[in-house]
Amino acid sequence: MRVQSLTLAAASAALLAPTTSPATEFAAARTEQAVRREGDVEAADLLARVQECVPVSRGHYRSDDGTAATIPVCGTRQAVFWKADMDIDCDGRPGSHCNRRTDPLFSDATAYQQSDGRYLSAETLPYIVVPAASGIWDYREHGVRGGAVAAVVYGDRVQYAVVGDVGPDHIIGEASYATAKALGIRPDPHGGGAPSGVTYIVFKDAQVKPIEDHAAAVATGERLARLFAGAK
Repeated sequence: MRVQSLTLAAASAALLAPTTSPATEFAAARTEQAVRREGDVEAADLLARVQECVPVSRGHYRSDDGTAATIPVCGTRQAVFWKADMDIDCDGRPGSHCNRRTDPLFSDATAYQQSDGRYLSAETLPYIVVPAASGIWDYREHGVRGGAVAAVVYGDRVQYAVVGDVGPDHIIGEASYATAKALGIRPDPHGGGAPSGVTYIVFKDAQVKPIEDHAAAVATGERLARLFAGAK
């Protein structure tokens, strides 16, 4: 689990940065347009279904070490969900963006492995992190396991992912480099992520095999999201 925060120095540096040139703005716009949207279920429809929380956790989670424990895990008949920040998980197989040089907290292992026995790649596979089972909440009691399908909502974007790693038992709100990038969130494990506004919806008893088959996660996620959004 990453502890992300904007330091005063970083904020000051941002204020002192040169004015963005038209060429840079154009490039940024092209990058924004290049973010791939998956499926046709609208973010607003999913968010409408998670306005009310029926807690299934016995307590609340922290978004990071040192913050107040204010985040419950909520549940419906079809899914569990929580609203939190997004810290960047870069763990798993090392690559050009996720390695010990780019991430001082890097681990070359994830809680779950691919069908070939290798650990997951945070750079290429959209996955989310669930808190380790504890007295607060045990994800396994709610039909959630490695490869469980999730819809991650940020702004007007929906990204489908799988449960791919397990984090500390008192913190919630983390996803892979690939998940953040697809949602337009800065994926840098060193200061990236989103401070709030991310909704994680994990569908019960929905598991993708092999876990690395993202196309299968999208197909399953889209079908379940459509049912979830239309449920009464």
